[in-house]
Amino acid sequence: LCMAGSVGALAAMQMFVKLAGPEYSPFQAVFFRSAIAAMMVVPLMFYAAGPTSFRTTRPLGHFVRALFGVAGNASFYYAYSQIPMSDGMSIAMSVPIFTTLLAIPFLGEKVGLRRWTAIAIGFTGVVIALDPTGDFQVGALYALFGTLCWAVSLILIKQLSATETPYLIVFYYMITGFAVSLLILPFIWITPTTEHLIFYICAGLVGGLGQILMTYAMKFAPAAVVTPFEYTAICWAVLFDLLIWNVLPDLSTVLGAGIVICTGLYIWHRETRRHGMT
Repeated sequence: LCMAGSVGALAAMQMFVKLAGPEYSPFQAVFFRSAIAAMMVVPLMFYAAGPTSFRTTRPLGHFVRALFGVAGNASFYYAYSQIPMSDGMSIAMSVPIFTTLLAIPFLGEKVGLRRWTAIAIGFTGVVIALDPTGDFQVGALYALFGTLCWAVSLILIKQLSATETPYLIVFYYMITGFAVSLLILPFIWITPTTEHLIFYICAGLVGGLGQILMTYAMKFAPAAVVTPFEYTAICWAVLFDLLIWNVLPDLSTVLGAGIVICTGLYIWHRETRRHGMT
């Protein structure tokens, strides 16, 4: 339930940023998201983990991981301002495919014929979802770039997890996201209207809630149990598109998303079997 709630909250965060409109820089959304979510998450983490647990010997690793995370979020904020949420989310579902591919050079993992086949099929689904021969939009490329950034971020998290706690990883991500967006803010700031400011505040609140719920989900259940719930994000995206923008996903999006999700679930299944978690 915590993971399902987290996915819904993070999808709502994207929805509120999209409602604010395309006239604002995505880094302005990153600033509000990071600042408000940090005010929610950091005190809770400080209470749960204690002050000494925030010390790290790998500040550069946290910084690089956070940069990829921020770049991924900014790319998706821009993508969702240009394309329907369901289109962007269908591409985002390919994160496990990119992660599996990147794990070969960065983590030294071996990928067998079955997972190579799954990766190839998954990329076919991504191409179908992008629909390059149909009504192609640049926003889809930003979604693809954001997906790649998230995949790199996950690889870096796996490397950091060998010595760092989840609390540390989340803490430095929040702080770095706030600092980076604050540095960029003077060059891109547009004063939001009252209505848009409310949207940004709501985005920060539900984003912080999503982070808290995800932390509890990972704490109380194995990753193999909660990971499949991430694919419910596409349901939220379709629901928001329909209720707010009166948009239904086209056939290429549905077909591409279906292939990507099935491929991602197969890779997850192979991973859990390989690590003896089923």
